[in-house]
Amino acid sequence: MSTEPRVTVVIATRDRRGSLLRSLAHLDGGAPVVVVDNASADGTADAVRAAHPAVEVVELPANTGAVARTDGVHRARTRYVAFADDDSWWEPGALGRAADLLDAHPDVAVVVGRVRMAADGSEDAVTRKHRAEVLGRSPAGPDVLSFPAFAAVVRRDAHLAVGGFSPLLFFGGEEHLLALDLAAAGWQLVFAEDVVAWHSPAGPDRPTPARWALQTRNDVLVDWLRRPLPVALAATARLARRAATDAAARRALAGLLRRLPAALRGRRPVPAEVERRFALAQRPLG
Repeated sequence: MSTEPRVTVVIATRDRRGSLLRSLAHLDGGAPVVVVDNASADGTADAVRAAHPAVEVVELPANTGAVARTDGVHRARTRYVAFADDDSWWEPGALGRAADLLDAHPDVAVVVGRVRMAADGSEDAVTRKHRAEVLGRSPAGPDVLSFPAFAAVVRRDAHLAVGGFSPLLFFGGEEHLLALDLAAAGWQLVFAEDVVAWHSPAGPDRPTPARWALQTRNDVLVDWLRRPLPVALAATARLARRAATDAAARRALAGLLRRLPAALRGRRPVPAEVERRFALAQRPLG
């Protein structure tokens, strides 16, 4: 059997030196790691080089948000890439199991792992939804159309073929657009119970108003970029109504309007079946 690595771990980070070093200490030493530093000002790059000399560090001159992950994918020389955040890591053996699944199913572009919280071992809500098989099941596993990036192992060529993460979205909910683009290109995305990612977020369980505004702005931008026009119009109208009394909604709406011309230029609605499945995936579990 070949001993060449099949998976590279890519981590995008910014000003999270301590958390990143803790996460790197958890990672399986058999996988190459690329850290893409989004113009940190806290000495992240030097600290990683000193503590983990085998890790490749890429220093970007400016903060590019989630696009930094795609810079890391370009650097990878393996068939598959596992994303991690600076507050997450992969359980030992998880990346090998994900690679085995991708090897066995050449029509699968993304394996989404089970997320466990480092604080108490509990599972996150996305994992519980994926396990419910809302979209049904293929031979590779439960079908999904959403995922947290830090719990995803992707087929490198498929990721790059659809353009990777969008600079228009910058950060927050960027996985929705990538999932839609991969599905529209004919790829499958599946959940794998035995591929485990651990998450140790430092912030509160509930998003801050600024984070909510960013996420909401991007959710509506994705509607304009890939979903039917009535869906985009309805989402924009709901946000505008909320903006009348909610400062975070006003911030989200202003960001949306600034980016809307670019979104319209890049608008490519997905096939009707992909839209049907994405709409189903967005519904809350009963």
